[in-house]
Amino acid sequence: MNALLTIFHLTLHEAARRRILAATLLGAAAFLLLFGIGFHFVSIHAAREAGPSVLRQRIMLNFLTLAGLYATHFLTLMTAVLLPVDTLSGEIATGVVQTVASKPVHRSSIVLGKWLAFSMVAVAYFAVVAGGVLLIARILGRFTPPGLALGLPLMALEAVVYVSLSIAGGARLATVTNGILVFGIYGIAFIGGWVEQVGAFSGNLPAQNVGTVASLLMPTEALWQRAAYCMQPAVMRDLHMTPFSPASLPSVLMVWWAVLYALLALYSGIQGFRKRAL
Repeated sequence: MNALLTIFHLTLHEAARRRILAATLLGAAAFLLLFGIGFHFVSIHAAREAGPSVLRQRIMLNFLTLAGLYATHFLTLMTAVLLPVDTLSGEIATGVVQTVASKPVHRSSIVLGKWLAFSMVAVAYFAVVAGGVLLIARILGRFTPPGLALGLPLMALEAVVYVSLSIAGGARLATVTNGILVFGIYGIAFIGGWVEQVGAFSGNLPAQNVGTVASLLMPTEALWQRAAYCMQPAVMRDLHMTPFSPASLPSVLMVWWAVLYALLALYSGIQGFRKRAL
C-alpha cells in the first residue's frame, strides 16, 4: 500500500509537469471563452424569438448546453488518452521501469498507482471543463440542465475508461502505436454509435446491431448517449428534437459493461507490464 501511494504521488507530480496537460488546459480555457461568447448571443436571441414561450427558450438553451458538454466529452477524451499514453511505454523503452521494478515494489502497485493518479487528473479535468460550461449556462442563461446527478457521473466514467485503455496499451505497445490504437477504437465506437441511432430511428435492426457491437468494443459513446438522455427534458428526448436525443437508449447493463471494461483493461495493463518489466 505504501508503494502504491508513493507511485500515486509521484505520478501526480509527473502529470502536473507535462506540457500536454498545460496544452489541454489552455485549449479548455479557449473553448470556455468561445462558448461563453456564443451562449451570450444565443440566450439573447432565444429570449427575443421565444417571447412568452419559456419552454421553447429552455429547449434552445438545453441544446446549446448539451453541445458544450459534448465538446467537453472530446476534450476529456484527448486528455485522458494523451496524458498517460507514454507513462509505461516510455519508461519501458528507456529502461527506467527496470530500475524501479528492481526495488521491492510489486509491479501491480506501479500500474495501479499510475492508473489512480491519471484517472484522478482526467476526472478533475472533466469536472473543471464541465463545471465551466454549466456555470456559463447558469450565469448567462439562468439555466441548469436536468438530470446532472445521473449524467455527469457517466461522463466521468468515460474518462476512467479512456485512461484504463491508454495504460493497458502502454504496457504492451510503443507510444505512437498505443495512441493510434486507442483513437482508432474510439473512432469505431463513434461511427457505430451514430449508425445505431440512425438504425433505431429508421427501424433498421442490422444497423442497430452494428452499433451494439461497436459499443461492446468501446462503450464510451454509449455512456455519452445515456448521459445526454438524462440531461434533457422529456419533451426533447421523446420527440428527438436535437442530435443529442438518442433514438436508441443504451441500457444500464452497458454502464456496468463500461465499468467491467475499465477493470479488464487495467488487468491487461498489469499483466502486460509484468511481462515487459522482467
